[in-house]
Amino acid sequence: MKRAVHPIEAESYRILRGEADTAGLPRHTKDVVERIIHTTADPGWLDDLVADEAALAAGAAALAAGAPLVTDVTMVAAGITTRPATCLVAAPDAGALAREEGLTRSAAGIRLAAATHAHGALWVVGNAPTALTEIVRLATAGAIRPALVVGLPVGYVGAAESKAALRATTLPQLSNRSARGGAAVAAAAVNALLYGDPLA
Repeated sequence: MKRAVHPIEAESYRILRGEADTAGLPRHTKDVVERIIHTTADPGWLDDLVADEAALAAGAAALAAGAPLVTDVTMVAAGITTRPATCLVAAPDAGALAREEGLTRSAAGIRLAAATHAHGALWVVGNAPTALTEIVRLATAGAIRPALVVGLPVGYVGAAESKAALRATTLPQLSNRSARGGAAVAAAAVNALLYGDPLA
């Protein structure tokens, strides 16, 4: 998707390419890594992200074909400004399910979304490790078949572990090794797949 690029964004990309050597990365991996570095002003993401080019290419193709997006929290959905996303964390049914099953609301929202987005969606987690754990559980059980899982939750409790659990599967995925992550980072990854290289 072509879009107008502000001069500040263009200059930011020129600076980050001077600080992080991304030239040898394959196309979609480079787009994602650079968009996240641009968003965070942190070149350390270059060595932290775990990206699979084939999975990212498939995710970009799915987005181009109109695949639905499902997010764990509204802040992730808000960061993906050109595409609507399903986020059921605030749905009354999510609160009820969370109480009944002992889940977090984020995990409950993911479980509810699986009923209407069983196959072909992009599942994007930028906040709750429990949401990513639920995606892995649902996929392992055959309840969902994601086009791509963006697993970038943040936190000292469960974030790194949930991402390691994702990497232990064969799901098409993007993750990182450390406990860091966040809504802005997860949204940036999706935006990278939507927009590509802003300087191209």
